[in-house]
Amino acid sequence: MTQSLTPNLDRVAGPADLRSMDDATLTKVANEVRYEVISAVSQTGGHLGSSLGVVELAVAIHAVFNTPMDKLIWDVGHQCYPHKILTGRRDRMKTLRQKDGLSGFTKRSESEYDPFGAAHSSTSISAALGFAVGRDMGRPTGDAIAVIGDGSISAGMAYEAMNNAGHDGRRLFVILNDNEMSIAPPVGAMSSYLSRMYANDPLAKMKSLAEGFEAALPAPMRESAKRARQLVTGNLQGSGTLFEELGFEYIGPINGHDMSQLLPVLRAARARATGPVLIHCCTVKGKGYAHAENSADKYHGVSKFDVASGAQAKSKPNAPSYTKVFGDALTDEAARDPNIVGVTAAMPGGTGIDILAKRFPSRVFDVGIAEQHAVTFSAAMAASGLKPFCAIYSTFLQRGYDQVVHDVALQNLPVRFAIDRAGLVGADGATHAGAFDVGYLAALPNMTVMAAADEAELIHMVATAVAHDSGPIAFRYPRGSGNGVEMPERGQVLEIGKGRVLQEGTDVAFLSFGAHLAEVEAATRLLEKDGLSVTIADARFAKPLDIDLILRLARTHDALITVEQGARGGFGAMVLHELADRGALDRGLKIRTVTLPDRFIDQASPDEMYADAGMTRFDLYKMAVSLASKDGKIVPLSKGA
Repeated sequence: MTQSLTPNLDRVAGPADLRSMDDATLTKVANEVRYEVISAVSQTGGHLGSSLGVVELAVAIHAVFNTPMDKLIWDVGHQCYPHKILTGRRDRMKTLRQKDGLSGFTKRSESEYDPFGAAHSSTSISAALGFAVGRDMGRPTGDAIAVIGDGSISAGMAYEAMNNAGHDGRRLFVILNDNEMSIAPPVGAMSSYLSRMYANDPLAKMKSLAEGFEAALPAPMRESAKRARQLVTGNLQGSGTLFEELGFEYIGPINGHDMSQLLPVLRAARARATGPVLIHCCTVKGKGYAHAENSADKYHGVSKFDVASGAQAKSKPNAPSYTKVFGDALTDEAARDPNIVGVTAAMPGGTGIDILAKRFPSRVFDVGIAEQHAVTFSAAMAASGLKPFCAIYSTFLQRGYDQVVHDVALQNLPVRFAIDRAGLVGADGATHAGAFDVGYLAALPNMTVMAAADEAELIHMVATAVAHDSGPIAFRYPRGSGNGVEMPERGQVLEIGKGRVLQEGTDVAFLSFGAHLAEVEAATRLLEKDGLSVTIADARFAKPLDIDLILRLARTHDALITVEQGARGGFGAMVLHELADRGALDRGLKIRTVTLPDRFIDQASPDEMYADAGMTRFDLYKMAVSLASKDGKIVPLSKGA
């Protein structure tokens, strides 16, 4: 019989089993959880580095606190893989981020150990305070513990929550997972001394103990520890912290990978806290897997990989990604126009802004996880005469919507919004889907809204945005590779509000907005085999609409189908509104709008998600056939329908 590589973890069916183990065994469990995370993610892909960084934290928290009665809230949730392994989902880890499998984030419907779903950052402290109020008002809930990273805690929402929590004074725990600066793990007598002191002294003395610990360290380690503490210090002398000014007890910094520190500190805090407590843990992203620790992005998000070599599986796309096309096109335009600047909210690589940064570093601004600030910051740069390209994923731009309305659209400032991850995005699921930007942007006066049908169109839209100084403009494009179309050397400035007709027909017209055009073209080939004559038009603009094109399609066809990779209330709704207002529906035009359904779609491959949404080429084909049928038979609309 083969000996298990995880004998201690095999004894853990749930967190209650951890609470019967001694500290030495818990350390072994953590090591085995790390092995399990690496093994699972090598087969599924996912957020590896962040999960490896919190292995000990996950084990220690579940061993000390009474989850699920106590509510453990992981900020963002992308680091929750160890948590899932420990909370009864170990046997499903190899379904991570796949259709009908485990979510890559925390999800309320998945487990009672996920009390609050997340995939956007900086929500955990607000949620923890909400649970604390529920507890104090008699609801069946215990302590609330928020685990938040040093990146997420930079966002305004986290400080709003801490200000409220500190003022309210309720008992809750915030664990700052700081992986920017790490403390070399103390060993031997020093570690034992610190553990004893934390276990025996009043909570209020823990900060001074940490300072004394720093003084006893060798010089290089002492400076590292001091810098880590000053990350959250109100003044550079280290005499107080911002968190203490906000009303929190501050403990730290401690080594987030040393169970001999974590366990006694968490036990002491749980036993003695009366108000809000912040525990500052220093960790290493990718801890315990050399390939992750040594990589530039700490293996933040990975595809499937070989554990031994660390080599990630790479697809072989036939075309560059939309993100790269955007980054290259913007950099090319910036070489000609010194007023072009780029803004990103902690996603330079994900948005392609890093390409611009490599060539023009002084013209790129990464503002951190702060979308609201990014938008208003861009608005003021536009007011100064610069040409800001504010590159934010569709799902994250939602967080800055008030600023888009109040600071950009209302003042008619020419901010250029580059909206990546439009439409359904695959393994990240509903939390990251770019479903709503067309509706929420096209509703705004002064806003121009475009969508790229392919990578060549994206280049033209970058050029169009550069030239558009009369107000704000946005262009959306999907995740992943382009269609392999012929690429222009330089983008052409498009006429605002004008679409294009790719082919003329007489029976049914498709009016496509954005990257679903390829599916429209595929559906058209199927329809033509049945003898139908099809028009294909690419709207290019949702606002302003090409009214002349829309009215011509309505006038010369008996059936019109609009297609978009977005929610109801977007492009199709605007087309219907204009047709109704202009009387174009009065004569009996057959019209349908193809959009995402009115529900959230769980993770799967993008193709599977669009199939779930009823938006494949075959769905489009069936819709067109239903409009062209008579007595169950296909009849070309122009020939007798």
